[in-house]
Amino acid sequence: MNFLASNLRFLRKQKGITQNELADQLDVQRTMISAYEDGRSEPKLFTLKRLCDVLEVGLEELLEHDIESHGRRALQKKGVRILTIAADTDDNENITLVGQKASAGYLNGYADPEYMESLPQFHLPNLSRQATYRAFELAGDSMLPLVPGTIVIGSFVEHLKDIKSGRTYVLVTQTEGVVYKRVFNYLEENGKLFLVSDNDHYKPFDVRGEDVLEVWEAKAFVSTDFPNPGDKKKALTLDDLGEMIRDIQDDLKRIKK
Repeated sequence: MNFLASNLRFLRKQKGITQNELADQLDVQRTMISAYEDGRSEPKLFTLKRLCDVLEVGLEELLEHDIESHGRRALQKKGVRILTIAADTDDNENITLVGQKASAGYLNGYADPEYMESLPQFHLPNLSRQATYRAFELAGDSMLPLVPGTIVIGSFVEHLKDIKSGRTYVLVTQTEGVVYKRVFNYLEENGKLFLVSDNDHYKPFDVRGEDVLEVWEAKAFVSTDFPNPGDKKKALTLDDLGEMIRDIQDDLKRIKK
């Protein structure tokens, strides 16, 4: 239980819960919470399980992972794994489309079957049936040469740790909404994902792993706008990508100092 005391104190403060409030939820004395956080006492198994529920953290992470220093572990909440799936009359999965105007509502309705059923649905025959897909309509030009109105189709990623740096994903987040970016996975180092636009007019930014609700890896796109072969400057080059990676590494070094 090397990190129990520090994790308990950190997560309690992060949630804005006082020692008295936490004690009331656990049905223990406030002095016991103080003892847990000071390392003078350790809770019994039943209380530990209650702590995990209140703080929304796994038992192993609470006991063995330094959350304050390294951030939350890269696992999506189990609740988002229960996806509302649309199917046709032959029981083949359809793809639900989240349009530009529906993006804001999706943050609140992605777990609501009635809301999901109200969104448009379609089917593409060439995608693997071993995955679940969702489609998102792009609103801006941050990922040129994909233009606004392009529909990106992504397959569901169950665990954040499976995100591969340099690939593009649709992220559904509590802080940034629904975004489509090239993602660099630094969860092990600082608990964050670094999001980069292919259009270098947009600055990169990061999101914390615990703020990510869903991840969809881009597998295909649909667009009525055909790319212009002469407009190559808009696309991200390998040199651009290498420079971005070096900038990210420099940023991480500054953060660690």
